[in-house]
Formats: sequence, C-alpha cells, structure tokens
Amino acid sequence: MLTKLAMTGFKHRWRDYLVLFSGLIMSSAIFYMFEALATNQDFLKQNTSISMVGLIFQFGSVLLTIITLVYIGYANSFLLSMRKRDYGLFMLVGARKSKIGQLIWLETLLVGITATIVGILVGTALTVGVSQILINSLGLTLHHFTAWYTPAAIATLLLYVGLFLIAGLFNLLSLTKTPALKLLHSNDQPNRPQLKPARQLIEIVVGVISIAIGYWSMANLKILQLMGIGIALVTIVLGTYLLFNAIFVWLMVALKRFSFAQRGLNGFTLSQLSFRIRNYTKMLSIVAMLFALALGAITVGMGFHSQIPSMANINNAYDMGLVNASTAEKAQIAAMKPKTTATYHFKATKKVVYFQAAEFNRQPFTTIHTRNKNQLTFNTVHNNAAKLQKSEDNYQLMQLQSGVMATATPVFLSKTAYAKLAQPEQRLTVFTTNNVIEHRVALNKLAKHHFHTTSPEQFGGRYARYLMVNGMYSGLEFMGMFLGIAFLAMLASCLMFKILSGADADQHRYKMLDKVGTTRRQLNGAINKEIAVLFILPGIVGIVHVLFGLQMFKIIMVTSPYTGIWLPFLIFAGLYLLYYLITITIYRRIVLQ
Repeated sequence: MLTKLAMTGFKHRWRDYLVLFSGLIMSSAIFYMFEALATNQDFLKQNTSISMVGLIFQFGSVLLTIITLVYIGYANSFLLSMRKRDYGLFMLVGARKSKIGQLIWLETLLVGITATIVGILVGTALTVGVSQILINSLGLTLHHFTAWYTPAAIATLLLYVGLFLIAGLFNLLSLTKTPALKLLHSNDQPNRPQLKPARQLIEIVVGVISIAIGYWSMANLKILQLMGIGIALVTIVLGTYLLFNAIFVWLMVALKRFSFAQRGLNGFTLSQLSFRIRNYTKMLSIVAMLFALALGAITVGMGFHSQIPSMANINNAYDMGLVNASTAEKAQIAAMKPKTTATYHFKATKKVVYFQAAEFNRQPFTTIHTRNKNQLTFNTVHNNAAKLQKSEDNYQLMQLQSGVMATATPVFLSKTAYAKLAQPEQRLTVFTTNNVIEHRVALNKLAKHHFHTTSPEQFGGRYARYLMVNGMYSGLEFMGMFLGIAFLAMLASCLMFKILSGADADQHRYKMLDKVGTTRRQLNGAINKEIAVLFILPGIVGIVHVLFGLQMFKIIMVTSPYTGIWLPFLIFAGLYLLYYLITITIYRRIVLQ
C-alpha cells in the first residue's frame, strides 16, 4: 500500500523528480569526466612535462568532492522537501514509522544509485564527444587517453553511493522523529534573513582575509610549491562562502529599505530572493567557485593553445625544407599558397654542405633572431651569403636539411669554385605559409610523402617545431579546455537545479500576481531580474578569482597567462548568457502556465 501511494506521489510530481534526476545525473557525469583525467596516471605522465599537474589534479579532486558533497546534500534536501508532506499524510492515516523509514531509505538509495549509474554512462558519452571535438578542432596529440576508465567509474560510484547511504540514514532519522503536522507544513516555513551586525562583520573580515591569503599563495606558488595550492584551496573556498553568507543577506535586507524597492514588482523580487536566502548563499558560493574553475581552465587552455604557434615561430622562418622535391611535392607546396618559396642548389660531403653564394644574394635566406626568449619576441633577418656565413643563426638553414646533412657545416662558394666540386648537385626547397596550424593537415601529408614519417626529429622548420611543442603542451591544453567545459556544465547543473527546484513552490505566488491584474510583461521582468541576480553575483566573484588565480600559471606558461584573455572571457560570457536564457525560459514555463 505504501509503495502504491509513493508511486502515486511520484506521478503527481514527475516534473520535480525530473529536475532532481537530471541534476544528479549531470553531477555524477561531470565528476566522472574529471576523474577520467585525474585518476589516469599514464595519461597525466605521458601528456605533460609538468610534474605538479598530478598533484594539482589531486587537489582538484578534493575540491570537486567537497562541491559534490554540498550538491548532494542540497539535492537530498530537495528530495526531502518534496516528500515531507506525503510522509506526513502517511503518518496521519496510520502508517507505522518503521515502514515509512524503510520507504525513505529505499527511495533515497534508488534515486541516488539510478542517477549515478546513468550519470557515469552520460559522462562516458560526454567524454567521447568533448574529447573528439577538442582533438579534431585543436589538432591535439594525446597518449593513453580513454573515455571509459574503470577506476574513475568505481571512484564515482563509491562516492555517490556512499553519500546517498549517509543521506538515506539522515532522512530516516529526520523524518521519523518529526511530528506529522510539522511535516505537512514544512514547506510553508520561510527562512527569513535576520541581520546580525557583529556576526556579519566578523564573517566579512575573516572572508576578506581568507581570500587575500589565497590570492597571495597563488601569486607565490614558485616559493610555496605544493603547499600554496592547498592554502589557496582552503582559504578561497572558506572566504567565498563567508562573504556570500554575510554580504548577500545584508544586501537583501538593506535593499528593501530603499524607495526603488516599492516600484513595480521590485519588492516581490527581493522577497523571492530572501525567502530561502540561506540555501542561496551555499549554492551561490559553489557556483562562484565553479565559475572560477571553468573560466580559469578555459583561459589557461586557450593560453597554451595561443602560445604554441609563437613557440613554433621562434625556431625557424620557414615551415619546412625538402631536398630534391618531386613535381608532385612542388604541387602540394603551391596548393598551400606559400608567402615565400626559394630553391637553393648544393653539393654535400659528410661534414660540409656547399652552396652557391650567388643564389643567396638573389634570394636572401631569412633567419630568426630572438630578442627576449621569455616574451617570445624576435627579429627576422634577411641574409645574403656573406652575412649568413658569419651569422650565429646559420644553423637554421641546416635544420631544413635532412639526415646527416642537418649537422654539417654550411660553406658558400663562388659559381666557379662550386662548379669544380665533384659531388652530385642537389636541391633544397624551402617555403613559408601564412599559418602553420591552418595548414597542418597539408604539411602532415607532405611530410609523410617526402620523409615517410611525421616524427619531428626527422625534419626541421616551423612545422617540426610545432609538432614538438604541440606534443609537449597538448595534454595541458586538452586538460584546460576539457575541464573548463566540464566545470561549466557542473555550474549550469547546480544553478539551474537550485532555481528550478523552487519553481513549483513559486507557481502559486505568480498565480496570485496574475489574479490581481499584473501584466505578463511585468511578471517576465520580475523573473528576469530575480534570476539575473543569481547569475551575476557568482559571476562577478568568479571573475575576480580568475584574475588573481592566473598568477599561479606564470611558472608553467612561457607567455603571460593574461595574453589574449578577452577571448576566453567573451566566449564564456556568451555561454553563460545562453544558460541564463535557457533557465528563465524553463522557469517561465513552470510558473507562468
């Protein structure tokens, strides 16, 4: 009988359960996506030369576990809020508390285990999709990466099942000890914010000091090493929560005292925000941290991506050099529409390569002379034969040779002296395209055809350097972009779940406004403002965290981590706006039926 009543309640509130299930599925899916990287030691070792990355991921796992703990706690409270009235009715009609306790336990476990298993499957599918998009669009080279990683699945399942076991026990103790009448009216108890100036002042001071310590430790990561990450993890999370808990409550109460709160539906909007204020502060703290993690990871990933061509360009002025290029290979070069192309004839011994000086006088050879290796700035120098013979950068010419000739010494002879050499004459064709990355597919095909390999050790030039640098930073670039997308999805899941979980309870308030003559435009405006506040506040805090947090990447990035920062910020703002529009659209459909 109880099971039948429970199923009837489920059918009645299927939309709320759908919100709950979708939120838990996304949470476990994102946790699995993170663990698929964090627990794969072979992938971490093979795809980055930064030894601290593994430890950073361990700290990241701890942070994500804390976020997951709070998220599941909130999801469990949402589950309780949906079922309290039902359980209260069961008690009033004579159901035994022991039976209700069993039902609570089984329902909590069933919801948790089902959502976790589906979430792991969804996480695997998302890992496949996201990884393929990133690998194909960015031209990454990864080793030992797999979408399905058993240790990650086990870790996700154990964590979530363990948390839901604890949640089931908590629900059992909470509901069976609560009187039936209190359960029936539990959702009618508002959590009114109250100003406690002394307590809030202490929270603000401690919060600011904690965040300042966290920012300082990230900026001095070179000195603090691993300890700096741990300090930042604890202090920034603590400081963010304290500031939200103190300032947000104060704002909601203080804004109601201003005259603009009486205009239109502003007072209603502020009341909506303050109705469940304590729950909002916890969730907004999580969202602010996820916002910072997502934006920071994407910014760092794009930073590594943008510095790869810069590091490739300082190696050589030419993309590739081909010895005795065939007619088909010349056609491949022409198809790329190169900016410059030159052909130099030479004769070679094992230790010396002889060139015609006149050809270099007609077609000067361009070399790269770096001014500041840290900033990757350089000059291009056009050399004739005399300058190239004396230049310290003439090794760049020999890089474009192949085999043993790459280590030989260049010598530039007159036409007469060159003609007297008995060695057979060969040709070196060099060329430069407008962008190595843009033409990487064509360059890869050309390298396979001419050198019978794409191993950068077998040929020189900008493309070979690009392959080496890309191989070195592909792992870091992929991790940044992949985790940025994962944290962005987690952020959206948390914020949308929080907002939509209260939509059903808010429905009758909007119905009352509609009955007293409020226009649809005013109702839409009130919804837009309310949800905009919930998106903007964590966004501002998250941006500040990112701007200070990028300091810790100075020790592993060649260029400044702030270079081109506007692009990832702009992309992220667009995605964040998209989530906002989706949220208000769904919320409107629920409350404005």
